[in-house]
Amino acid sequence: MAMHLADAARRASPGRRRSRRPVMSEINVTPFVDVMLVLLIVFIITAPLLTAGVPVDLPKSQAKPLSEPVEPLVITLDAAGDIYLQETPVPLAALVARLEAVVASKSDTRIYIRADAGLAYGEVIALMGHVQAAGFERVALVSEWESGDGG
Repeated sequence: MAMHLADAARRASPGRRRSRRPVMSEINVTPFVDVMLVLLIVFIITAPLLTAGVPVDLPKSQAKPLSEPVEPLVITLDAAGDIYLQETPVPLAALVARLEAVVASKSDTRIYIRADAGLAYGEVIALMGHVQAAGFERVALVSEWESGDGG
C-alpha cells in the first residue's frame, strides 16, 4: 500500500502535470522567406557585374547562339584597334606568345573573337591569322543576335 500512496502523491504534484494543449506541428516560414529575399537581392545586384567586358559594337547576325559548357577564351578588337585577351589589353606582338602558352596547357580550347562592327574586314582576318598561328584550331567570331522580324 505504501507504493500505491507514493504513486498517488507523485501524480498529484503540480510540477508533473501534463499539458492538454496540442503539439504545434507547423513550421515558421518567416525566417526562410527573409533569407530568400536577401539572397534574391544579392543576386540581382551581382548578376550585371558578372557580365562586364570590353565595350564593343558587335555586328548583327541571325545565327542562333551557341551553348558552350566550358568558358572559352575571348579576344576583343575594339574600334580603336586595341586588342584585349579576356579583359586585359595586350599588344599584338605579345598576343601570339600568350596564346601559345594557353595552347601548351589546353590544346582544345575554343577561342572567340569579338571585333567592332566598324573595323575593316582585313583587320579582323589579320587577327584571326595571328590566333591560328599560335595553334588555335577552334576559332569563332562573335556577333549580336538579331531577330528575323527586322528588329
